Amino acid sequence: MVKVQEFNQKVRLSAKRPELRAGDIVKIHRKITEGNKERVQVFEGIVIAVKGKQSSSPMATVRKVSFGVGVEITIPVFSPSVSKIEIVKRAKVRRSKLYYLRRKDFKISKLKTKELDRFVAEEEKEKEIEKPVETALEEKKENTEEEKNKSEKKG
Repeated sequence: MVKVQEFNQKVRLSAKRPELRAGDIVKIHRKITEGNKERVQVFEGIVIAVKGKQSSSPMATVRKVSFGVGVEITIPVFSPSVSKIEIVKRAKVRRSKLYYLRRKDFKISKLKTKELDRFVAEEEKEKEIEKPVETALEEKKENTEEEKNKSEKKG
């Protein structure tokens, strides 16, 4: 049992992959060999299930609708054929398996998603806003201290 856990840790540490959750909209870059040529194909869709999160290679099921036809792939996350996984958005979901997305009447747009780029930009803006406020407060403190010193010298 210990050997299995050590093997799982080695595999996970060798390839840095993001922690996938159900509801994530991801881009999976897969290596595809055709004859003697190798190319990278991007598959973008929503993660509807992740199985075996504690194993050496969890399996993620990703679904997209292409030209009105639902397409699903189930891939091992730490597979050598997967060159990169990017998380585009995260949706707020309350289930670990989103098999109800397979229904025809369900639209993915009903899920509340968070665009990661927007949140990173918003956090940076907030930090930039906080910095001038902090410097203004420091300048006020310095000015009040200078005024106190001047009044003490006069008095």
